[in-house]
Amino acid sequence: MTRDPAPLPAPPRLRAADIESLAADLAPYGAEDVEHRLGPLAAAALHREQPAAARLATRGPAQAGDALAAIVRCFVLGAETTRRALDTALPRSGSAGLERLGLIRSSGTAGQDAVRASVDLRPVDAVDHTGSTTWWVASDLGAMSTRGPLHAEHVLGVGGASVTLAGLTVRDRRARTLDLGTGCGIQALHAARHSGAVVATDVSPRALAYAAFNAALAGVELDLRAGSMLDPVRGEQFDLVVSNPPFVITPRSLTDDALPTYTYRDGGMAGDALVRALVTDVGGVLAPGGVAQLLGNWEHRTGEDWTERVGAWLDASGLDGWVVQREVLDPAEYAELWLRDGGALREQDPAAWDRTMTAWLADFAARGVDAVGLGFVVLRRPVGAVPTLRRLEEQRGAAPGPLGPHLADVLASHDLVTGLDDDTLLGLRLRTAADVTEERHLRPGASGPQAIVLRQGGGFGRTVPVDTALAGLVGACDGELTLGQLTGGLAAVLEVDLGSLRAELLGPVRQLVTDGFLQVV
Repeated sequence: MTRDPAPLPAPPRLRAADIESLAADLAPYGAEDVEHRLGPLAAAALHREQPAAARLATRGPAQAGDALAAIVRCFVLGAETTRRALDTALPRSGSAGLERLGLIRSSGTAGQDAVRASVDLRPVDAVDHTGSTTWWVASDLGAMSTRGPLHAEHVLGVGGASVTLAGLTVRDRRARTLDLGTGCGIQALHAARHSGAVVATDVSPRALAYAAFNAALAGVELDLRAGSMLDPVRGEQFDLVVSNPPFVITPRSLTDDALPTYTYRDGGMAGDALVRALVTDVGGVLAPGGVAQLLGNWEHRTGEDWTERVGAWLDASGLDGWVVQREVLDPAEYAELWLRDGGALREQDPAAWDRTMTAWLADFAARGVDAVGLGFVVLRRPVGAVPTLRRLEEQRGAAPGPLGPHLADVLASHDLVTGLDDDTLLGLRLRTAADVTEERHLRPGASGPQAIVLRQGGGFGRTVPVDTALAGLVGACDGELTLGQLTGGLAAVLEVDLGSLRAELLGPVRQLVTDGFLQVV
């Protein structure tokens, strides 16, 4: 806010022989190795963008000859190191090869031997149904290393949003995948593990240069294209689209030095129009049955429920749609989040901070925005003519694990139950999922429970309140008897009308099957 960001060095160069040497040098090390080398305290602090403990853990005479310490100090922490240390740590590449690739530069503080990294380079461990692998991913140095505000053309590395999207993505085999707004290319690398071909686009030539370098270092082939939104792929079809788009709601009136815009996060549209445009337009490049998954932010406007606003986008898309809101911030929290994301600190210039905050809040107030929702959207082009899925829900808090497999299972279960009439459903044999538990809440001395809750261990960790009848049915689902037989027996035990009981239970049973509480045998 008060200091101009440092000029950006050129992005890494594509020199095949040097990249091959570097890949061989880095091959023994993964993210777990870095965590182990730093130790739990320093690793945890580094995840909070606090590097002091990691610097302490990787320096000093005791670390002489420690290859991983030298690599981490140079490329993860952005600390000064020596050519000699890098020659020892990366013997095939050496400091000369790193310099030819544009990864290091002379620091000028201790003669020709002293160097600093020109890029952030760190390992990412990928695990999915195809197995596990490690990539070393390059991006621009962050504020932790530069100790100043980010440049407008900054290329972001693998942050929390990238990890979230990777965990959300369905990972079954796909013929063609599009990574829209690829940035450093991390989603495209993930997609290449289960896709026949991957197209990755970005409006930033700098981002595409980083994506090309990271793909070469990983030994992955990508089709990289420059352009905004869907322009580079109009007229094509994809089986999977993933996007971590520039969704940040930045006031368009604040494009001067007080609030620089960043290519990686600010899409140049007013309010949440960019996310709306992507939701409504992405169906044009989806093949039948194709899935699009994207992160997004959306405005909560006074007098309008967020589900009405975002639901209208789903309706306009003509696609199956599922929106999950994971967090809600008030306007002040939201503005502060993204000011700090760009490297701004109130302590540096309180007056400038307050002016920018005031203008940001005024922009929200002008549109009647009283909160901002953060979450993700899953879209699918129906194989038939009519969408069958329209779901908008709030699921706050961290999920127990990666959601991609769960989302794929829910889509498949939705299709199953949507295509079944009641008689066919009653003929199914169901089993309660292994991760489902039941909780009963009783007042002291009570003869029966005041509340019964089903809790899911996986997926979103959903909790579903149920009555005695539904709890009894779920408890009896072991795959031996059909749903019709179970409801018949339950009606007899409860001494209620069978028809009425089935009418009461079949709707909830469909939802429990969809959400994975009950599984078809």
